[in-house]
Amino acid sequence: MFKRTFIACCFCILGTALITAQHNPEFSKAGFYPVENTGRQVFSMNVAWRFHKGALANAEASALDDSKWAVVNLPNGIEYLPEEASGGANYQGEVWYRKHFTPDIKFKGKKLFLHFEAIMGKSKVYVNGILLKEHFGGYLPVMVDISKYLDWGKDNVIAVWADNSNDPAYPPGKDQEVLDFSYFGGIYRDCWLISHNEVFITDPNYEDEIASGGFLVTFDKVSTKVSIINTKLHLRNETTQDFSGKIRYEWFDKQGKRVLKSEVPFQLKAKAANSFSNKSTLKNSELWSPESPYLYQLHISVLNKKGNVVDGYRKRIGIRSVEFKGKDGFWLNGKPYGQPLMGANRHQDFAVVGNALSNTIHWRDAKKLRDVGLKLIRNAHYPQDPAFMDACDELGLFVIVNTPGWQFWNDAPSFEQLVYSDIRNMVRRDRNRPSIWLWEPILNETWYPDTFALNTKHIVEEETAGGNSYTSSDLQAKGSEHFPVIFTYPMDEKEMDPNKNYYTREWGDNVDDWNSHNSPSRVYRGWGEQPMLVQALHYSNPPYSYISYNSLHKTSPQHMGGALWHSFDHQRGYHPDPFYGGIMDAYRQPKYSYEMFKAQRSPEPSDIIAETGPMVYIANEMTPFSSSDVMVFSNCDEVKLTVFKEGKEFIHKKGKAVEGMPSPPIVFKDAYHFLDIKALHRQKKQRDAYVLAEGFIDGKLVATDTVRPALRPEKIILWVDNEGVDLKADGSDFVTVVAAVADKQGNIKRLNNSVITFEISGEGSLIGDEPFIANPRQVSWGTTPVLVQSSTTSGSITIKASMLFEGTLRPIAGEITINSVATNDVLLFDQSELEAKRNNQFSSSENNSSPVNQELKEELKKVKMELNDLKLKHVEKQQADFGEKSKKDD
Repeated sequence: MFKRTFIACCFCILGTALITAQHNPEFSKAGFYPVENTGRQVFSMNVAWRFHKGALANAEASALDDSKWAVVNLPNGIEYLPEEASGGANYQGEVWYRKHFTPDIKFKGKKLFLHFEAIMGKSKVYVNGILLKEHFGGYLPVMVDISKYLDWGKDNVIAVWADNSNDPAYPPGKDQEVLDFSYFGGIYRDCWLISHNEVFITDPNYEDEIASGGFLVTFDKVSTKVSIINTKLHLRNETTQDFSGKIRYEWFDKQGKRVLKSEVPFQLKAKAANSFSNKSTLKNSELWSPESPYLYQLHISVLNKKGNVVDGYRKRIGIRSVEFKGKDGFWLNGKPYGQPLMGANRHQDFAVVGNALSNTIHWRDAKKLRDVGLKLIRNAHYPQDPAFMDACDELGLFVIVNTPGWQFWNDAPSFEQLVYSDIRNMVRRDRNRPSIWLWEPILNETWYPDTFALNTKHIVEEETAGGNSYTSSDLQAKGSEHFPVIFTYPMDEKEMDPNKNYYTREWGDNVDDWNSHNSPSRVYRGWGEQPMLVQALHYSNPPYSYISYNSLHKTSPQHMGGALWHSFDHQRGYHPDPFYGGIMDAYRQPKYSYEMFKAQRSPEPSDIIAETGPMVYIANEMTPFSSSDVMVFSNCDEVKLTVFKEGKEFIHKKGKAVEGMPSPPIVFKDAYHFLDIKALHRQKKQRDAYVLAEGFIDGKLVATDTVRPALRPEKIILWVDNEGVDLKADGSDFVTVVAAVADKQGNIKRLNNSVITFEISGEGSLIGDEPFIANPRQVSWGTTPVLVQSSTTSGSITIKASMLFEGTLRPIAGEITINSVATNDVLLFDQSELEAKRNNQFSSSENNSSPVNQELKEELKKVKMELNDLKLKHVEKQQADFGEKSKKDD
């Protein structure tokens, strides 16, 4: 079994089968959710792109022979990189992508748009050799109308050129060598093909209309009794005749019951576009909040004069109001929020794949952060994937959205205009989301012209038309006086403007200098127990003066909280070390600080998707080098610590509520000694050696955690880190599978440096399946993760982990089988191109031993180990007979 045992939450998955998924998160497609029978269809274009790294003349030409190019699926970040890929290890330069497909003749006469959620750097999009789009910037949608450029019934080629090289001409603009993050590269987010009729709802990122394009919702009034809703829809008529009809809005609650219906008549001239507004009233409104992220399903339909639907889609809408009231603090839905809004920063960055994350990985990231009680994420330093924003809407996470940029300004007028364009497009993309708490339109830590800051504020206000329009700025930045929310560290109330609100956008880092970057906050998980304890204490309530979770809880309501820098370890351009300050590592494996944060959440159970309720966690692994002081994290009223069966007992009770963090770390002094374990083991009482923590609320046992010392390593165990979400068979999705070296009872051997090799069979593959990246991998702090990617066919995937260097007494190999499920996305690709990709995967694994031989080998190994157990007893007895004894041994 997995080492931890809990009452409150049991999250391990072992064996050869995967438990049924608990969640089925929804992800938008090109900014909306498709609805059947509306005339609008969406196809995933992610599968089977030919890929070439480097410059190549005429690579856009349809006749080019690309059969020798590699075949990749999107999202694609150009390359797979080791976990330690900081300091500019990633490729920067030109790349080419080419996709072959034959469009169905039934779509002739339809409007067809390609929607790239993002392409890193400079990019050009060609269809059948014709340049249709050139784009600058790597974090916002790139859209192309391809309706008139397809060859029906023939092979068509979409070619994309991209270049993530340093270029000061467009934001962010800063050279990666002096940048706090990595540019990575490629078509690293989803690509969609949208088909609809010639009378249609437009896209806000394509139309370039202020506060228009697509759908816009604002609220005149928000309350549980009644909410007044303003809707605005932008339509385009590309036929040669005038068009009249009506727009129908249907609001459905969580149970699928329609709670509001309204209709708006409209008329459109031929070859024209216009916006149509409506005001409606919803009684008994369910309001969105982090504690109850209620989402209505809004069906929008465009009907012709006969009442037939010609276009439409669905939006998820959360009704809520946000207000910043100076000394009275932050108000949500007409009431004081009443607690600090604690959050974290996040880069779109993951081990091995860089910034090319699948949609479910974004959702899992949001879930992991919501599980520890965080209520806010700052998207540092750029708009992040729509899937992550979807997850924040669903899970109850406020978001601060940043303009792409970091410590850089170019005096060329074109650069400033491109920044303004980015601001408009990030607002247009996300303006309807309930998760938007603040826009950060200025450039982070940048010295820009005096007029710039006010211009950015006005752009946000223009584009939101009275909706989610609150903006923020660094206190030290030019023009900060124009913004209602100021980013700064906590300060004396006398220094604060009574009409402003304050928030700490980044806290936690405590470097010696900005070149060396040594800090008690920056801890690699593999460094083990003591460094992770130092980090947890630093973030919670250090013995020295520094901004911490505790100090942020001591502020007045006017200072509304803070966002930790950073949620996850990530790569950086300007330093050879990755940023190790995350509460989880780059694979999202938790450090002790993650459990410390979790202890700050409310012990009250909740009906939100995130894990909630009471918890207790022992931050001690019972190794020979573990501290004698045992640190425990818990949100319970009382914690009882039992050290060994019939051993010492310690009781900690929370005192009366005091100013500061809800649940400071609990330290039981001088509670653990390795020599006590030795004494029990010598007496053959291994089962009596453990540490048990029990959490009580109102005298009732509500949570437990047990730690046992790891004995002789005997097997490899595996589990899947999927947050209860199935792996989707779309060719892009992936999940983390963790292997651990364990003793016979399943206790993880933390102090182990073995090298593990992985084999995979079935409908999946290992991402980065090569030495120094993913396979083989050295164990670090007892575990080593790999990323398993789905194919386009649902089915079982078996992952086997074994020691790289075999031997009679080496731990027995582990095996786990997971199942991918069919995707709801409609995948559009050339079958022969996909086959080329599959053939390449199979050829790379031809040298693997047959499953039958491997299985027989492991069975023989188990028998040998059982026989050796008997032999070892004689060895142990002889060592005891001739060994040096101490008084304690006697």
